[in-house]
Amino acid sequence: MCGIVGCILKDNKKVAPILLNCISKLEYRGYDSVGIATIDDKINIKKDKGEINQVNKKLNLADMEGNLGIAHVRWATHGDPNKTNSHPQFDENKTVAVVHNGIIENYLDIKTQLEKEGHKFISQTDTEVIPHLIEKYMDKGLDLEDSLRETINIIEGSYAIAAISVNEPDKIVATRKDSPLIVGIGDNGYYVASDSPAILEYANNIIYPDENELVILNSSEIIIKDKNDNIIDKEIQTLDWTPEMAEKEGYDYFMIKEINEQSKAIQNTLTEKINIKKIIDDIDDINRICFVACGTSYHASLTGKYLIESFAGISTDVILASEFKYFANTLDDKTLVIFISQSGETADTLKALDKANETSKTLGIVNVAGSAVTRKADYVIHTQAGPEIGVAATKTYLSQLTAIYIFAGLLSSNNSLLEKIDRVPEFIDEVLLDVNSIIEMSKKYKFVNDFFFIGRGYSYPIALEGALKLKEITYIHGEGYAAGELKHGPLALIDEGIPVVVINPPGDDHKKTMNNLKEVKARGADVLAVGSSSDKMLIEEADDVFTINPEVDQVIAPLVYIIPLQILAYYVAIERGLNPDKPKNLAKCVTVE
Repeated sequence: MCGIVGCILKDNKKVAPILLNCISKLEYRGYDSVGIATIDDKINIKKDKGEINQVNKKLNLADMEGNLGIAHVRWATHGDPNKTNSHPQFDENKTVAVVHNGIIENYLDIKTQLEKEGHKFISQTDTEVIPHLIEKYMDKGLDLEDSLRETINIIEGSYAIAAISVNEPDKIVATRKDSPLIVGIGDNGYYVASDSPAILEYANNIIYPDENELVILNSSEIIIKDKNDNIIDKEIQTLDWTPEMAEKEGYDYFMIKEINEQSKAIQNTLTEKINIKKIIDDIDDINRICFVACGTSYHASLTGKYLIESFAGISTDVILASEFKYFANTLDDKTLVIFISQSGETADTLKALDKANETSKTLGIVNVAGSAVTRKADYVIHTQAGPEIGVAATKTYLSQLTAIYIFAGLLSSNNSLLEKIDRVPEFIDEVLLDVNSIIEMSKKYKFVNDFFFIGRGYSYPIALEGALKLKEITYIHGEGYAAGELKHGPLALIDEGIPVVVINPPGDDHKKTMNNLKEVKARGADVLAVGSSSDKMLIEEADDVFTINPEVDQVIAPLVYIIPLQILAYYVAIERGLNPDKPKNLAKCVTVE
């Protein structure tokens, strides 16, 4: 889940300041360490443990010679976060430097063989075998390009790799397998990167290389070759995201900016109705739907299950992508498998998609145009949220939900549901106007050890997502439960002063959820409730309440009631002195299994 960047400039200006700027835009992919390598008459490397600003203050990363270079931010998988294990990694003579996102599964066998051949390793990383292999083949007379090709014939696992060599100081060579990599065409140079926010300031004409294609950048051109060494023409796509869309624009953190962008993100996703209608008309003969997703996208999928089974009457399953292989044998040609991923590059999801394509129709709901899911799925819905930098998903979650609601409404020909969705942006704007009560709640509950979230029906996925947001960025233990399950175990954990968030919109489940509220209150819990502004009973019973317009019923609640829970998590993190954009041990795009 690391981030990589490579750049070669057309003039002789220093590339290091550009690399530093680019890699800073990818810090959401990892912030254990950072490093940059450039070439003039030798390979220059600066790297260390820590966040980019910390390392830059110590090392002045922009002050490096050369118009060509590579950069990396790390989310550690092999080896502790330290200077030695940070990237770029290099061979013992520093003739080759490499940045890598992914996992080399057979690195120990390769390392053992290379050590027998006299190679000396200094890090604990799996990546270090790559520059040593490239050096080995270059010593045999191959150029950098062919040496990388020989290397990827040996390594197993996932990778996006960018490599440079002092022996060919005018070239960057890159490739990918099961990890994202894009190629950018700019006025001043050419780029490779893990994700588009890195290079939006310099290039918005993008090429998406396929697996094991080789990308060769020099100062005058981009060459892409297939696995048989044939030069191939690739489609150039223009991103309509602007650099400003990936900046904070006056907000303290990306997360709160992106929370406040959710109304616009939903409005943008509503423009997908025509595309979604075409997809539904085309898929036609299905009798079963399966959602496949991870994390926040999994919670969006659970809401989709409730919607589709309730309104369309089609049996619907929700499977964690990492567990998909145990389910795959039940698929057939009457099944539609829907893959939900913000990045479109999630490793577990992609592996499941490949398997599902063998038997079933597949649909991707994705935020990043041109990503791997969009290229592999039979059908695609773009969620139109724009770039999301905060690790904890907010606007992309609501965009995914919006796409699912539209899909369910059109699939079931439910015009009432579709009309309700159209009003959601105004409901969200109203919620965002008054968050002072949530800010006060965050001060009250910032030092608790446990949080519980409960809801019934459509509110159950809200409880799961609210708990996930809290634990992601505050490091407080949070659990979401179906309210009816309290008596089956969780009630034993409720004690004096334990905060319980009760999600209880108007609807059929309201009375039963009120009974659950009273159960936890009778055991000493502090009840934080989210409900209708006209719900006098809820307001009287709860210790703290955030009220929402009464027009938001239980069916639409997942699109609105999650907002105060996102904001609660955000301000609890702030009160605890944490950076909500960079939760420890997590990264934005999970590109390793």
